[in-house]
Amino acid sequence: MNLTNKKLKNLATELRKNIINMIYTANSGHPGSSLSNADIVTVLYYDEMNINPDNPNWENRDRFLLSKGHGCPTLYAVLAMKGYFDMSHLGKLRKINGILQGHPDMKKTPGVDYTTGSLGNGLSLGLGMALAAQLDKKDFRTYVMLGCGEMQEGMLWEAMMAAVKFKTDNLCAIVDYNQLQLDGNNDEVMPIKSLKDKFLSFNWHVIECDGHNIEEIKKSFAEARNTKGKPTAIIANTIKGKGVSYMENQVGWHGVVPNKEEYEQAKEELQ
Repeated sequence: MNLTNKKLKNLATELRKNIINMIYTANSGHPGSSLSNADIVTVLYYDEMNINPDNPNWENRDRFLLSKGHGCPTLYAVLAMKGYFDMSHLGKLRKINGILQGHPDMKKTPGVDYTTGSLGNGLSLGLGMALAAQLDKKDFRTYVMLGCGEMQEGMLWEAMMAAVKFKTDNLCAIVDYNQLQLDGNNDEVMPIKSLKDKFLSFNWHVIECDGHNIEEIKKSFAEARNTKGKPTAIIANTIKGKGVSYMENQVGWHGVVPNKEEYEQAKEELQ
């Protein structure tokens, strides 16, 4: 869409406002995980991916899988902002009869490319889509957002091996590397240090970037797009709870809802 970096940053802030509103209204959800990848998702949907909100099932569209499905408020907010469904649905997050479930559901939500939430599955699903594109001679790309805690799942590493074997250069994995997960710091729960070296050892193309710097994110996606013969992993260094001061880098805000005073403070900080 050729939006300026400033416009994209403003859209990311609007995205964060919607995330906070959704979770506070629902009295349920995962604010820390949702806020950390808002800038990346904004660049994907407003600058990088080839999509058509008027035709969510367009066969040549680029695909996005939110493997860390608990961070779905980010995805729901951007889908609504792009026009996949009416913004009013954002007020019905996690409602039984609503279209926005606690994890992405492709049968309920327009624009969701696959049902996710069982951690570790997303990269294998994305690899399947990338392979299908190769077999069908389609030029769409597949993007998979992974949580850094999720990288502890063994199934991911099997997918990484297969992705290289089949030279899926139309596959891009993005690690939301905020270094925190439900129970604490990644390295306390199960160390995953040298993530770049691990990807490189599997022969992936690896890019590291500041996951809150719009220009760096755009350049990373451009480099991934221009890399041929192998898949790309973007390790995006992020801050859990980014944008709300008292949530930033606080593991306790993984799945906690702000009270009224905290909600008002978050809204004020995001103005």
